[in-house]
Amino acid sequence: MMRVLVKRELGLITQLLAPLNVQSTRYTTKSTSTCDATSSGHSILPASQLKDICMPVSKANVIVPAANVTLPDYNNSWLPSPYDDTGKTISQYKKLSKFRLTSLVVITTMGGYAMAPAAFDPSSFAMCTLGTGLISAAANAINQYHEVPFDSQMSRTKNRLLVTGQVTPLKAVTFAAVSASTGLCMLYFGVNGLTAALGAGNLFLYTSIYTPMKRISIVNTWIGSVVGAIPPLMGWAGCAGTLDSGAMILAGVLFAWQFPHFNALSWNLRPDYSRAGYRMMAVTNPSLCRRTALRYSLAIVGLSAMAPVLDVTNYWFALETLPLNAYFAYLAYKFYKKSDSKSSRSLFRFSLLHLPALMLLFLANKKNWFFNKSVEEETTRDSNVMVLKPSKTATSLGNVLPVAVAEGPR
Repeated sequence: MMRVLVKRELGLITQLLAPLNVQSTRYTTKSTSTCDATSSGHSILPASQLKDICMPVSKANVIVPAANVTLPDYNNSWLPSPYDDTGKTISQYKKLSKFRLTSLVVITTMGGYAMAPAAFDPSSFAMCTLGTGLISAAANAINQYHEVPFDSQMSRTKNRLLVTGQVTPLKAVTFAAVSASTGLCMLYFGVNGLTAALGAGNLFLYTSIYTPMKRISIVNTWIGSVVGAIPPLMGWAGCAGTLDSGAMILAGVLFAWQFPHFNALSWNLRPDYSRAGYRMMAVTNPSLCRRTALRYSLAIVGLSAMAPVLDVTNYWFALETLPLNAYFAYLAYKFYKKSDSKSSRSLFRFSLLHLPALMLLFLANKKNWFFNKSVEEETTRDSNVMVLKPSKTATSLGNVLPVAVAEGPR
């Protein structure tokens, strides 16, 4: 009976190991004498090749090669970086800061500054733009520092600087620290405290909440959309010193735009995200991914229609943006219905054109410009001061004009 069972087990092992094409080799065991691996018609593997077969290994049943047999070294899992030429330092730091993404953040900040109902100040505009760009660069560098083990598993990110060893982690962290501190100082001392607070909050949100959340829950997409909606608020606050309903319209458009943009991007990267362990809607809940892209593309249409109602733009804006937003929503609908590589790629590519075009239309149709504001002068002859008061029809833009000027003696 035992002989029959042993033969059956040997037959099963032979069937399992047959595809491996193991050659005849002499092995010894610690509990038996030297034997021929193929003398009985069955193949025997060394223990190093049996590591993935689900069976317990102990000193009694480990098969070791004979002294005269040389096996390849299977312990070499790490190889030197193939990038011997590290390249130029400026080019490295541009990649570390994700220069194209940072440029998009800066553009939306500039749009928020230009749309604010206040006078344009070149110095605060420059400080706000540069400071926001430096904070974005720092956030992207910290993000890459934390995600090296996961970026190495994705085709899209496996050639990043930290993954390939072109930049050391110390250099990346130093670059992030210098960029963040410089950017926050520029915003605080060169613009105002509100803009600096928004920048610091966004830096924390991106590096300490969004980045780890990507491996925990699909809520990371909503948090990432909040991160993308804050830069226009920083621009608005940098110009006007406060936030109002117009700023919320811009932030709402940026928040809604993130979903069709990113969901379309992540759809074709599902194998990469799944392999790296990222919990994205496209991986864990594809139907929600499609619905969300369509839902927020329609929200952009509604937000654009609300802009003239809240005195952010004129009413021509709602008419001019309708074809642009309608086509964006149409591509999102095609992605929702077909959900294939072509529809997702079309939606993603058009999203890169949609946002800059929408921001330009915002600027072209801004309702209240500083130099267009009419002011009714009411003169009060009290000593040598002439008081200027905005007219009754003036909107909040009139509040940025001087309230008093000194009148010289006549």
